[in-house]
Amino acid sequence: MAANSPMRSSRQSRFLSKPRAALAAALARWARARQGDDLPPLTLQARRIYILPTASGAAAAALLFLMLLAGMNYDNSLALMLCFMLCGVTLVSMHECHGMLSGLKLLRAEVANTFAGHLGDLQLYFENEQRRARSGLTLRSPGCAPSYFHLTPGGTQMVRLAFQAGARGRQRIDRLELSSSAPLGLFRAWTWLHLPLEAIVYPAPAGARPLPARGGNELRGAWRSRVTGDEEWAWLRPLQYGDPPRSVAWKSYARGAPLLVAHYDAPAGARRALDFTQLQALPLEQRLSQLTQWVLDCERLGETYSLRLPQQTLPPGHGIAHQRACLEALGLYGQ
Repeated sequence: MAANSPMRSSRQSRFLSKPRAALAAALARWARARQGDDLPPLTLQARRIYILPTASGAAAAALLFLMLLAGMNYDNSLALMLCFMLCGVTLVSMHECHGMLSGLKLLRAEVANTFAGHLGDLQLYFENEQRRARSGLTLRSPGCAPSYFHLTPGGTQMVRLAFQAGARGRQRIDRLELSSSAPLGLFRAWTWLHLPLEAIVYPAPAGARPLPARGGNELRGAWRSRVTGDEEWAWLRPLQYGDPPRSVAWKSYARGAPLLVAHYDAPAGARRALDFTQLQALPLEQRLSQLTQWVLDCERLGETYSLRLPQQTLPPGHGIAHQRACLEALGLYGQ
């Protein structure tokens, strides 16, 4: 019998999980239809804030009811007075819990692109215009760890929250939950935020194929520059983790400048062409993952590279902006 009890409880939890998920989905659709889409800056109104007792609140309510019955049964005025005082404290805590969210202002929200299967980054900026602090605030994204924060009177704070990236392409962050159980934990107030947040999910970098050989004499027109000669100094950039010491501009550092790394731009004949057609033996998603890995490798090595996809070609370049353009082209390929 003892061995069967865990199996029975697991079957019961699976049996209840489907109705619970269906109820949660129905409530989410109802709230979305009732509230509509949210556009920052946004001030949270009382009509969109929901509140229910927590488990501690339900236990406190049961205890107060027993105290009321005992005081009435024994005609004990002190017990009744204590019961009514605690009921007043409970009602005040409910009002305060609701007020933790009511009137809170969301200034703006931003989302960063990420790779498939990784955690992306959300940044939300909140402002407290009231003269009292807001504590116990919790921001949640489905499937990720919540972020806890509080706001001082008249203060502004940026809150970072992770979201789980799915398959490559455009991903909409459908719903975030903002809640609070302060001040006593007897009630939980929450609201849902339906923000127009959309991230571009890049292909997950993968693949062990070596980088294509340097080439590029076939480039024409505005893409073609120095055809002969060795690598030439192009610009300086801040030192990053993993840069070799030999690439540091020590002369500039000796003159009082911060640690900088000298970047050398290769001539046209030494540029790498990352071509979609070079990976014909691989399935589509593996091709895109290998191209993503090549883009990251070229940036890590400080090389100039171009990207060629069917019906789209990105000219040779380097740097954060060029890497972002290439990764977005790979993430949105075919969509």
